[in-house]
Amino acid sequence: MKLIKAAPVVQGMPRYGYPESQIVTIGVLELLSCVVYLIPNTAVLGAILMTGYLGGATATNFRIGDPSYILTFLLGVFVWGGLFLRDERVRALIPFRR
Repeated sequence: MKLIKAAPVVQGMPRYGYPESQIVTIGVLELLSCVVYLIPNTAVLGAILMTGYLGGATATNFRIGDPSYILTFLLGVFVWGGLFLRDERVRALIPFRR
């Protein structure tokens, strides 16, 4: 939605304190992070980038009092949860005992 500058995005960004001129840049960074995450060889880097992106979104939502900060936090948890389930190396770093 950021890449096509949809009306709800353009109207909502000032509420978060971001100028309209940065919408596409933020969208490109978000998309690139997702692409890097989807490539198996770079998935850990993608998870780190997405964590940074979602951390910024969580902090922004929390700062303005928007309760959707919980959603952005959970998305970050799901990013690492998905990586944990599909990458043996991550499971080795975070062992759960049975």
